Amino acid sequence: MKPRFLLVQPPIYDFTAYDYWLKPYGLLEVAGRLRGQADMVLFDFLDREHKEMASGKTLRRDVYGRGKFREEEAKKPSVFQDVQRRFRRFGLAREVFRCFLAKQGPFDVALIQTGMTYWYLGVDEVLEDLRQYAPATRCVLGGPYASLCPEHARSRTPDLVVEGSNLQPLWDFLGMSGNEAQPPLWEAYERLETGVLRLIRGCPFRCTYCASRRLSPEISVDSLEKNRSALDTMLRLGAKHVVFYDDALLYRFQEVLLPFLHGVGDRLRRCTIHMPNAVHARWMTPEVVRALVKGAMGRVYLGLESVSCSWMEASGNKVSRNQFLSAVDSLRSEKVPASSITAYILVGHPDDGGEGTEDAIDFVYKAGVRSMLAEFSPVPFTQDGEKGSAWCDLSEPLNHNKTAFAIRRLGKDRLHHLKNLCKSCNERLAGSAS
Repeated sequence: MKPRFLLVQPPIYDFTAYDYWLKPYGLLEVAGRLRGQADMVLFDFLDREHKEMASGKTLRRDVYGRGKFREEEAKKPSVFQDVQRRFRRFGLAREVFRCFLAKQGPFDVALIQTGMTYWYLGVDEVLEDLRQYAPATRCVLGGPYASLCPEHARSRTPDLVVEGSNLQPLWDFLGMSGNEAQPPLWEAYERLETGVLRLIRGCPFRCTYCASRRLSPEISVDSLEKNRSALDTMLRLGAKHVVFYDDALLYRFQEVLLPFLHGVGDRLRRCTIHMPNAVHARWMTPEVVRALVKGAMGRVYLGLESVSCSWMEASGNKVSRNQFLSAVDSLRSEKVPASSITAYILVGHPDDGGEGTEDAIDFVYKAGVRSMLAEFSPVPFTQDGEKGSAWCDLSEPLNHNKTAFAIRRLGKDRLHHLKNLCKSCNERLAGSAS
């Protein structure tokens, strides 16, 4: 008899959370490599297609498949007493998971993944319920939190913490071997509105605020066949939106993305593709845009972060002002509407008191595209993250929270002003386009 594995994406405890195509890709990828060796059951607290998610209310989605999670007020941790924001729990009700365990158990192993380091309260909740309702289940914790805060993750006392991209400790723990040629286990979902692809792992840049190199030290490319198979499964389950989770999707375009777009033929015409992980503007050429438009491209997010030349150079030299403007020109020349182009701008960075953010908002507005403020998080193992210790104790992962850090860095009123400025610019652009 095959062992039974439970796959869990925990709820989110945070000030804000919104479903920007959030799926437990790493968890599904690990489960896919074990396909056929165990019976897999998924419980995704953040699955907006789950029949219990809305609790009697309709959770609306926009035309891009994004929307709100079910939410409820939660007790604010003492570490946030200086942050004047309501704290919430996002996702399926806790009782739904407890009933699920009572009806669907027992399980031999639970594989648990969470994203942000400061979301570990959701992990605590899941582990507590597993110990109470399925005490014989061996619990494995993986994902960015486990990789960036391994000692803290071990303090939650799971049976195993998987750090980084080396999965050998997991295979040894399970007594199994993973097959890298297998696609992620998307069939674990009954219905699917959004699916995820990742063609290339890692990033060639070493930005001082990003932990990509820590999570994926080496650059590697997945096979065309693996991703084509994954896409077919997503479409069969009804996916209308396909999202690329790559950190450097356009890197080696001729070798990676272009062959994939050619290889899947008209499949992508059955959905809309999105690239929320800030594609690199320096590689957004007319040829790239034409290929993406042909592949039914939806929204495009360009990573700008700042327009300070000295900051750009010191932080990794990922993009220049001219490269950003050239990318916008390439997109507009292929009739991509300005409303579909968004530039990410960092707000709350330790080196900027808001003046640089204002300059960047103005620059993007004059370029004729939308801007979105990305609140800085002091990510462990990054040069800029360490600077955050001037405002809070970074040994507590809750203090990595982007909302809390931005408020502490800038003050509530200053941050509110910058958000309103960004919103006003976007509204003026929308008004001029209509």
